[in-house]
Amino acid sequence: MISASFSTDSFILLGALLLIIGVVVTKFSSKLGMPSLILFILVGMVMGSDGLGIIFFDNVEYAQLIGIIALVIILFEGGSQTEWPTIKKVLGPSLSLATAGVILTSAIVGVAAKLIVDLSWTEAFLLGSIVGSTDAAAVFAALKERNIKTKIGATLEAESGTNDPMAVFLTVAFIELVVLEEPSYLLLIGSFFWQMGLGLVIGLVLGKIASLSINRINLDSSGLYPIFAISFALLTYGLAAFAGASGLLAVYVAALIVGNSELTYRHSIFRFNEGMAWMAQITMFIILGLLAFPEQLLSPPIVIAGLLLSATLMLVARPAATFISTIGTSYSFKEKIFISWAGLRGAVPIVLATFPIVAGVESGGLLFNIVFFIVLTSALIQGSSISYLAKKLNLSGPKKEVPSHSIELISIGKANAEIIEFQTDQNTPILGKTLQEITFPDSVLISAIVRNEDLVTPYGETVIQEEDFLYILVSRSEKKQLKQMLKGKPNR
Repeated sequence: MISASFSTDSFILLGALLLIIGVVVTKFSSKLGMPSLILFILVGMVMGSDGLGIIFFDNVEYAQLIGIIALVIILFEGGSQTEWPTIKKVLGPSLSLATAGVILTSAIVGVAAKLIVDLSWTEAFLLGSIVGSTDAAAVFAALKERNIKTKIGATLEAESGTNDPMAVFLTVAFIELVVLEEPSYLLLIGSFFWQMGLGLVIGLVLGKIASLSINRINLDSSGLYPIFAISFALLTYGLAAFAGASGLLAVYVAALIVGNSELTYRHSIFRFNEGMAWMAQITMFIILGLLAFPEQLLSPPIVIAGLLLSATLMLVARPAATFISTIGTSYSFKEKIFISWAGLRGAVPIVLATFPIVAGVESGGLLFNIVFFIVLTSALIQGSSISYLAKKLNLSGPKKEVPSHSIELISIGKANAEIIEFQTDQNTPILGKTLQEITFPDSVLISAIVRNEDLVTPYGETVIQEEDFLYILVSRSEKKQLKQMLKGKPNR
């Protein structure tokens, strides 16, 4: 009993320390200009058996499970923060990059892997498939606080949110080609369309159900709404996976539906999702770092093969896939260069690299180490230079305004009103008007205005200025009408 108690207590203590270290590490990553995922992985490697020897972890199945759950949470948070009007404009090129782009990248890296590493053609294309897709966790994290032009950022986010199904399909297909003596090619092709089509449908349906449920069900505590929302993300993945469809695609589509709907307690849900996504990233990358053994990872054969394949991926495969996939689009040469460089690899390739090991592929360990090395170099070199390249190519957008203040409405779930936050810009219809000149819906009350980090007490003569943060109390029944008025849209 004492040893069991000590083991449990030690696990809790160690978990808390790892999370605290992970949070502190994010501060250093922003100062160093280095992607936080690199530092999270390094924390795991240092804690592992080849580092300080504090934790010995080599359970690939558990790492795969943790990785997939984390990806579901990260995808849901990223998708829910994405504005559909912005994504809609770049949907065609993004889907082209997510399908044809992944195939081209996988093929070029596969050919290079055959020439560089002692692998069969099937195993080489398996390696190419694993690193063929960009990673949502890495891309969302890299772009979140960087002022990249909206069009480019939306393209990269949409691509990373939708290209996982193609990478998963190719990976599973080549694993079957390696393992099975007589694989069915016709069945593999049919499986792809089933996964994509059904995943899209499930995402649309459950996203709509989630939005309606959040708004219609009156819970006893406002704190239950964020849990309710994240539960739908896990449910969406689970149902899609159970039906043989793409769970990750379904989650991203559902997140787009939820994020672009009018939601009760929207602020609380999004803040909770953001915290969960950070915790998922920290946990996932530390676990993946524990799974890697530096002694194997830094052996000369892996380093040489990893560097050559990383160079091929970053300088040949990704640019070729980007330029071919965006033929006939309105992207300039500079924009295509940036999209090529910002296609970061991260958790998805590492999680996919566990699939061959679980499936019993003989070269699974070698593939995992090479993929891990490629991800490290991609995240370190490309991730660290995104802002610099955007500035050099004149692709930096307006600085992202994030309020350093917050305001919360405490509710027991029975109230029919909530406080919304709205930031004015040059296109806001009420700009330059006094509060008494504005005809708000009957239930609306301007509770506070924050201007240049100062609190302004609103009264009749207060003039609305550009970049004001308005905190508005409104009944749920008139919330949609208010938002349409603030954005200058006609009522329907």
